[in-house]
Amino acid sequence: MQGTQKIKMVSLVIMPMIGACTTPLSVDDAGTPGRIQPSPSVIIDNCSVGCPSGGSALTLYRQAYTLNNNGSTKFANWVAYKITKQTPASGRSRNWKTDPDVPAAETLNPVDYNGANVALKMDRGHQANLASMGGVSDWQTLNYLTNITPQKSDLNQGAWARLEDQERNLSKATDVDAVYVSTGPLYERNMDRLPGTNKVHTIPSGYWKVIFTGSTPANGLYAAFIMEQSTPRSANFCDFQVTVDEIEERSGLTLWSGLPLDVQTKLKAEKGQLPQRIGCAATADVSSR
Repeated sequence: MQGTQKIKMVSLVIMPMIGACTTPLSVDDAGTPGRIQPSPSVIIDNCSVGCPSGGSALTLYRQAYTLNNNGSTKFANWVAYKITKQTPASGRSRNWKTDPDVPAAETLNPVDYNGANVALKMDRGHQANLASMGGVSDWQTLNYLTNITPQKSDLNQGAWARLEDQERNLSKATDVDAVYVSTGPLYERNMDRLPGTNKVHTIPSGYWKVIFTGSTPANGLYAAFIMEQSTPRSANFCDFQVTVDEIEERSGLTLWSGLPLDVQTKLKAEKGQLPQRIGCAATADVSSR
């Protein structure tokens, strides 16, 4: 009898613990529960002052990145990641995989990229890149195709890659604890289709990126860029600086929503001082747009 009572008591203790460890369900655009996603309250903060808003209802929370998927284009609306002195790693393999946490109809498969490099001169371009985030525990998710877009080789291996190099260099500085990056695609003109798939998809015409150091851009150390797919390999990323206002206007997203509105308004209209730390000449603070 006493043994039975002990078993009941143990069960009462275990059941609440199980409930506390259960993670919430993601919800897709139709309001249908999706696959279980890690709770954002128990993982690293990839946004600090608020992740971009205005995308779809399906956001994936991972150690390597936080990502909002677009089931229509088959690519992410935005990806956010946090680079520290511990996150970079070199030599990670590119083992492309379909994202298991996204409905099959809302993402691509590895075979869908067949022939893209030859026909379109396009790479499988990481949004959260391997070199900056390969040191995290779930680095393999960087190769999920939700984190990949068809990116012109000249852009992927040129100015875009050099800007990613600067992100990592910033994270190594003694006065920098973290580098926060948000990035995503633009769809402003018609592009070719991937030749290896019949799935409906939309290739981005360009990309945006916002970087800041520390825990907030309010210190002025931030930068914003937009580069077109047609950007030449030899281009200087410094020539593509924009304001956050322009990125919001062209992407339809809202950034830095965690900041007070008056602070947002001021910072988003100005070009920050971060470019001067990554090899760019000083520019006018206020956008000419």
